[in-house]
Amino acid sequence: MLTSTRANKNVTSSMAIIEGISNDGGLYVLNEIPKVNLEDLKNLSYKELAVEILSKFLTDFTKDELQYCVKEAYDKNFNTEEVVNVSKVNDHYYLELYHGPTLAFKDVALTILPQLLKVSKEKNNVSSKTTILTATSGDTGSAALSGFSQIEGIDIIVFYPDGGVSKIQEQQMLSFESSSAKTFAIKGNFDDCQSFVKKVFNEDFKGLSSANSINIGRLVPQIVYYFYTYFKLLNEGEIKEGEKINFCVPTGNFGDILAGYYALQMGLPINKLICASNINNVLTDFFNTLTYDRNREFLKTTSPSMDILISSNLERLLYHVTNDASLVKKYMEELKTTGKYTLDPAYKDKLSMFSAGYASDEKGLQAIRQEFKDTGYLMDPHTAVAKAVYDDYKKKTNDDTKTVILSTASPYKFINSMALALELDMKDEFMLVDDIYNASKMPIPNQIEEIRKNIKTNHKSTLEEAYAYLEENLK
Repeated sequence: MLTSTRANKNVTSSMAIIEGISNDGGLYVLNEIPKVNLEDLKNLSYKELAVEILSKFLTDFTKDELQYCVKEAYDKNFNTEEVVNVSKVNDHYYLELYHGPTLAFKDVALTILPQLLKVSKEKNNVSSKTTILTATSGDTGSAALSGFSQIEGIDIIVFYPDGGVSKIQEQQMLSFESSSAKTFAIKGNFDDCQSFVKKVFNEDFKGLSSANSINIGRLVPQIVYYFYTYFKLLNEGEIKEGEKINFCVPTGNFGDILAGYYALQMGLPINKLICASNINNVLTDFFNTLTYDRNREFLKTTSPSMDILISSNLERLLYHVTNDASLVKKYMEELKTTGKYTLDPAYKDKLSMFSAGYASDEKGLQAIRQEFKDTGYLMDPHTAVAKAVYDDYKKKTNDDTKTVILSTASPYKFINSMALALELDMKDEFMLVDDIYNASKMPIPNQIEEIRKNIKTNHKSTLEEAYAYLEENLK
């Protein structure tokens, strides 16, 4: 059973997936994070491992149901044999999570969440239509649209900040529009979109669920690739049995790195989880001072998926650290009314597995430039933030622990940033695709070629206009 981070209540995992967010505004979590026997898991394929990890959290699903969901999600949607790929580059590793249908790490979870939701509805005899509401800072939108737009009985509406995503990201989202899939380009930033979605969930709209990582069914599948990566390094002789490793994670909404925290709590030998932010560095400040303060200028960067000042999944970490729903509720009310809260210093030791840092746009671009020059490896600007933060961390700490950097998107999703990093002449983003290829010889994904053939225009809206649409169509 799962409970809310803000109240003592129990729901099944399938109902938590259907609801997306608790009606008290809290997020669903397990009261106790399950432990696993690493020996039983180390020789499993990615799909076999996914079934085992998911079964520990989604306890009212049968193994057959989980195997069905995993098969539907991972059999044909990824262009790598094992869903993800691990590349060794000099003395560190890149966990490439972008080999799915929309070229970003969100695909790993958002190909399986629609299947989990479909089964959840069947298990709970929910025959009415479900509408997925999702706020995105770039990649979640297209991955959710790709995953949900073909599922019968489910509609999806995506809200993204106008001008706050790359052209490639925007065109990916627009390419999925249909009678069951709609996008809104909101005049505001990601936090405006995310707060709007949370507000709607707390009102009397019927049949809503979420594809953001606030949905436990979106978060849990991300745990799998931490285990897979560790076992791959172990089985290939890169690490020894029981040896601890670091993971450096480019982080905005705190979901991806929280999945790493769950892996650690389940028994995976992790030394440090390095939280890498861009100059919207609210998480860096939190881990260094224990004060979370969103009262600062919202800055647009070359890593737009991390342009976030309200990191929703941190609420789950607060719950696990304090084990006190009433205290978490108090913190969240303070965040809403004053824009900040301070964690009691008594809990500081429970955050010792985290290190945090941030990198400017220029440091990120320099990381791309230098890595490509030294090794020929090309990474996107979000991964570059993590690489820059890792370099700073290693210099500061002299920590020689083997480290895996999460590579969260294809470089081709952020063409302008890649052109800046590779010092190419700037021109139209879609024309630059060929220049990136000529400079790097990294194959252009088919998805990018398809987008270039069919450019669409967005629908700019205010939040008031978006709300009016929801009232007209969902009440």
